[in-house]
Amino acid sequence: MEENEISRIVLDAAIEVHRTLGGPGLLESVYEQALVCELELRGLTVERQKIIPVVYKGQLLSNNLRLDMLVEKLVIVECKATTDYNSIFEAQTLTYLRLANLKLGLVINFGERLIKHGYHRVANGL
Repeated sequence: MEENEISRIVLDAAIEVHRTLGGPGLLESVYEQALVCELELRGLTVERQKIIPVVYKGQLLSNNLRLDMLVEKLVIVECKATTDYNSIFEAQTLTYLRLANLKLGLVINFGERLIKHGYHRVANGL
């Protein structure tokens, strides 16, 4: 399975989670856990709170990067639940992609009334 196919499944799953849980208003961690469940029900492999070591000039830093989820070892998914969306979320996801040497990340803001307004693709050379 390739990144774009995974992203289509994640979007569909996010819409299902948002609709089933009644829309915005819950904690980010609730949406994240429900999205993991939905993706696993659809047969995808999901690593939640995946730790990625950070190396600076050959030195392993003591602070690791923690991804909300890594789907099929190819796509980073960052979950938000805010009414004040900030484009810095996309910039952070691009940094995560670079550090993890991956090509596609998704920022999903469950705080929006409709998921289609809170779904952002971030590409790193894809």
